[in-house]
Amino acid sequence: MPITTENTVNWITQSAHVLHAKRSMLTDLDSPIGDADHGINMDRGFQAVLEKLPAVAEMDIGSILKTVGTTLVSTVGGASGPLYGTAFLRAGMSCAGKHELYEADVVNMLEAALEGIKARGKAQPGEKTMLDALTPALAAAKEAVTQNIGLSALLYRVSEAAERGMKATIPM
Repeated sequence: MPITTENTVNWITQSAHVLHAKRSMLTDLDSPIGDADHGINMDRGFQAVLEKLPAVAEMDIGSILKTVGTTLVSTVGGASGPLYGTAFLRAGMSCAGKHELYEADVVNMLEAALEGIKARGKAQPGEKTMLDALTPALAAAKEAVTQNIGLSALLYRVSEAAERGMKATIPM
C-alpha cells in the first residue's frame, strides 16, 4: 500500500501537534549547548505550516512538502529553519507531481533531503548533527528496497536506524 497525499497531510499535521506538545522539552534540550529556542521555533514554524496545509492538501505530495519547506525557511529562526526547510524542499522536488509514494520514492526523498542538509549546513556524518541520524536511515531504506520487504517494513527500519544513529551521538 503506498503513502498517499492524505497520509502525507496527516503525518505533517501529527508532527505539528507533537512538536507543539513537546516544545518545552525541545527547548530544554537545546539550552545546554544552544540558545534555548529550538522547541519554540519549531512549534512556530509548524503552526504556520498548519495554517497553509488546507490550501495545499489536495495537491501532489511534492507540492505539499515544498510548501512545508518554504514555510519553515520563512518562519523558523536560527539554523533549524534553513536546514529543515531545505530537507522538505529537496524531498518535495524529488517527488514532484506524485500523489502516491512507494519504496523507491522514500529512498529518493531521504537522499534528496540528506544532500540538501549537507549542502546547506556544510556538515558531514560524525559531527553530531541530524546527519548522524539521517545517514543510517537512508542506508536502511536502500537496504530494505534491495530486500523487497515492503513500504511498512521499510519505514520501520528507517525509524529504527535513525534512532540508533541519534543514540550513537551521545558519547560524541
